[in-house]
Amino acid sequence: MSGTDDKSDVGADGTRAGGTGADTDADVGAGSAPGAGGTGTDADAKAGPGGDGTAAPPALTTPRGRRPVVAALMLGMALAAIDGTIVSTAVPQIVGDLGGFTVFSWLFSGYLLAVTVTLPLYGKLSDTFGRKPVLIAGIILFLIGSVLCAAAWNMAALIAFRIVQGLGGGALQGTVQTIAADLYPLKERPRIQAKLSTVWATSAVAGPVVGGLLAGYADWRWIFLINLPVGAVALWLVVRHLHEPSRPRPAARPRVDWAGALAVFATGTLLLTALVQGGVAWPWLSTPSLGLFGASAVLAALTVVIERRAAEPIIPGWVWRRRTIASVNLALGALGLLMVAPTVFLPTYAQSVLGLGPIAAGFVLSVMTLSWPVTAALSDRVYNRIGFRLTAIIGIGAALLILLAFPLLPYPGEPWHPALLMLLLGAALGLFQLPLIVGVQSTVGWAERGTTTASVLFCRQVGQSIGAALFGAVANGVLAARLLDAPVTGLPDDLDAVARALEDPGTLSAAATDYLRRAVDSAVDHVYIGAAGAAALALLALITLAPRRFPVITETTEAAEAPRTAGAADRQDTSS
Repeated sequence: MSGTDDKSDVGADGTRAGGTGADTDADVGAGSAPGAGGTGTDADAKAGPGGDGTAAPPALTTPRGRRPVVAALMLGMALAAIDGTIVSTAVPQIVGDLGGFTVFSWLFSGYLLAVTVTLPLYGKLSDTFGRKPVLIAGIILFLIGSVLCAAAWNMAALIAFRIVQGLGGGALQGTVQTIAADLYPLKERPRIQAKLSTVWATSAVAGPVVGGLLAGYADWRWIFLINLPVGAVALWLVVRHLHEPSRPRPAARPRVDWAGALAVFATGTLLLTALVQGGVAWPWLSTPSLGLFGASAVLAALTVVIERRAAEPIIPGWVWRRRTIASVNLALGALGLLMVAPTVFLPTYAQSVLGLGPIAAGFVLSVMTLSWPVTAALSDRVYNRIGFRLTAIIGIGAALLILLAFPLLPYPGEPWHPALLMLLLGAALGLFQLPLIVGVQSTVGWAERGTTTASVLFCRQVGQSIGAALFGAVANGVLAARLLDAPVTGLPDDLDAVARALEDPGTLSAAATDYLRRAVDSAVDHVYIGAAGAAALALLALITLAPRRFPVITETTEAAEAPRTAGAADRQDTSS
């Protein structure tokens, strides 16, 4: 693709690449790499913590001034990151105390729904009213939900309070990522993103351990109460040390598209409910599934109509009209899709096929979280030389080959075989995800960064939900086909039931046990082939849609756009 193509990506608002010529297209913009083109380190220094002309108080332009804010961001991210893993280990104790075994999966599904459907709203609110009030509200809402969860008297109440927690978690996930981009110039953003990735990696390992200890030696309610001191410290640091830049007061009072927010929330809730519960609570072709999918399609069409007419839409049209943002959204949606294979199905493979215990099976997965932050932290040395797009292409191309290698593992194999592949997969995905997030955040100004970041995270979350439903159907379909030719009758007929049967192999004959292990092995192999297909989709999106060089916004352009509101940009996009 040519430089002209790259600039057409941003020409919607007419000024993004204006005045800088071809140099504006340089991937690294204000970066320090040789040949970055356009601005160099002087412009980077002038651009302040945003690296793109965003003014900020002097205290935040130094590492010492940013340190307490970064600590607050890491603590806030830890609240959201550790939530799922710490709760999962206490499910037996929760069900034993409150009952509700048939609906306990909604402890996770309800939280996921609330996080996903609120991401676009919080992104727009942070662009309209600032990051600080949205982050403070998110922390407070998450802590309120935690207190309510600890006080739950039955499973229905706990599920409802988990949804309250998720409403706060949506603000935490999107706003923390946006503030991280606001604080640091382009060449330093990998540093903060690597720290945030480390938080997720640490949470993946520490969550099950802490949850198990609290559930086993204290009370399951403490897994929610432990959030209070962490959240209180994060809240104090945000209130005390986060100072946002002053911006010109808009001529008109900012308006919130509440109708659009409600439409997005309703559409996402129905769609994700259909995906999460389909094939679990009811068959895929049953009336509930078809009804939910049909209703979500109608609401999606209504949402498009509402958003096209809104002056300040929750999901503005430019999110999909700009090639850079659209391609990153699609690529990270595919990432959410493929991540279901290692995070959901690998532990089952490790326990059912390799015969490992829960802790050892968790280690096979956790090695991926060790290599991911390392390559993410080093990715700037790559994309400063070859660009965001090519770096991400290399990362997802390597991930594609690694996923295709999984079905080639010997049966039953050694635990280090999948562990090595997961170590390599984490390294590849660290090289894929972070350049895309840093790159897409660097193509927009302050007033659009929250919406852009939220759209990326929203697509990744939706991809994860679709992947869980799709690959669950694939695994159970393969398993059902294999069980038709089983040597004995009366065997379980779905993946979860087979996994539970293999936990107590004394009830099965040696031949039946081996047959079931091979059936699970085949089912997981097909899931990894599907995950490789998702990686191929991400690769295709980057090759065909992403511009050769991301149009990084410059200090001059940011300063020129500073008085404009996000709504003005939307209207100019529409008129053009």
